[in-house]
Amino acid sequence: MNKIILPLLVGALSLGSSFAVQAHTVSDAVAKSPPEAPYKAVSSLVKLPDFIPGMGQLFVDPATLPAGPFLAYDRDGKLVSTIYMIPIQDMVPEKSFSDLKVPGIAVDHTDIMYNAGHPGVEVPHVHIVLWHIPAGEESRVAK
Repeated sequence: MNKIILPLLVGALSLGSSFAVQAHTVSDAVAKSPPEAPYKAVSSLVKLPDFIPGMGQLFVDPATLPAGPFLAYDRDGKLVSTIYMIPIQDMVPEKSFSDLKVPGIAVDHTDIMYNAGHPGVEVPHVHIVLWHIPAGEESRVAK
């Protein structure tokens, strides 16, 4: 992995832990699926299924693409994570992502993973997943 990307990922991990300090109670506007406007189902914007195993049902404000935040819900319509999809080409010292929003809910833990691209974010990118549920409950979106 690029020598520049690794320190940025480490920094993103520390950001995930700082979000929990800023988060309070989840807004009724996003607590249950579907969230209020301007969020739209990702499946209505690009060719992706309504529910993506491992992620859940995704919603995004189209104006925030490609980074997001994407709000992810389990099959019961409960918010489980907030996901950012940051293109690798944007992971450079000259570019920063400031004031990334979390929908007013505590972050339990953070996962960061590489993705080669998919409909909606076709370029190689990093998924930064801010889980609002304990790791032991991630199975709620496993299948």
